[in-house]
Amino acid sequence: MPKLKTVGNPLSPLPSELPPDLRGPDWVQANPHRIERELRAALALPSGGWYVLDSSRSISGQPRRFWVEGRELVAWRAGPELRVAPDACPHMGASLAEGPVRDGRIVCPWHGLELGTEKHGAWCPFEALDDGVLCWVRLEGPATGNPGDPPTPRPITSPRPDTFIDSVMRLEADCEPRDVIANRLDPWHGVYYHPHTFKRLKVIGVEGGRLLVRVVYGMTDRLGIEVDATFHCPDPRTITMTIVGGEGTGSVVETHATPLREGRSAIIEATLATSDRPGFQKAIRAAGLIRPFIRKSQRKLWVEDAAYAERRYALRTGQVPAAGRALSAPAGEGPAQGH
Repeated sequence: MPKLKTVGNPLSPLPSELPPDLRGPDWVQANPHRIERELRAALALPSGGWYVLDSSRSISGQPRRFWVEGRELVAWRAGPELRVAPDACPHMGASLAEGPVRDGRIVCPWHGLELGTEKHGAWCPFEALDDGVLCWVRLEGPATGNPGDPPTPRPITSPRPDTFIDSVMRLEADCEPRDVIANRLDPWHGVYYHPHTFKRLKVIGVEGGRLLVRVVYGMTDRLGIEVDATFHCPDPRTITMTIVGGEGTGSVVETHATPLREGRSAIIEATLATSDRPGFQKAIRAAGLIRPFIRKSQRKLWVEDAAYAERRYALRTGQVPAAGRALSAPAGEGPAQGH
């Protein structure tokens, strides 16, 4: 195997001794009960009722239909303002996503009823937010799957860099949000499942719901960039990777999982890349040229990770038999044998 050379900003020395549960082979460290325990803690977090729809760039004045938590929604723009409402027209149930927008109001394609920000019978727009990178909608009530989750004025998110090049990827998978989050709570799979991207990876700390990972992103077979990154969940449907050491410190990758219908989820990943290098401002001006390359890399990883999440969902729901007890045993036990 060719020797791997790393470049970029220097990192602090690794701890002289790692905790006992972070020693040994990766398959032992990737204790399914530890992952499940971290997942349960994430699922118990508040969300404020907010769900990611897609990137800010993907929603324009042309109406677009979305499913969220089994609800059929329509999103459109009134100028720069994002609007989201039930897709079914309150008159006779026509799909508003098939109608035009006129002066910021969505027009029913069947009979011309114009709808805006005001209620019309049981039809009422939802709170919506465009944060400059992602478009969000806030749902309330039993249909959200967590009626005890009080609404918040804004989504609960992790800190973002002040200046960045952003890229957003969206795809759908046959799984639930918890399977997407579980995938990211298992960084140990990276070098085995994505050898084209991750050349070396070591989990070097777990504290307060945060995983600290030292990872080498491959540029070629022999050259990579080594960084330290944390993984943590700010809400039950999001996991954020933040680079905390090395090249690109402050960059974040937000992975959001939005439930669509039963057993179907959207995976929306936002990469916000930053750098303290002098040439980064020039790179920002060329963001339109850079963004497709970032998105291609995102999609390549998530096509594979969506398959991981779908397999986990199939095992968890009994669609395929599971050997052992990895997805059902109580938390706190030792490594599962036969994993």
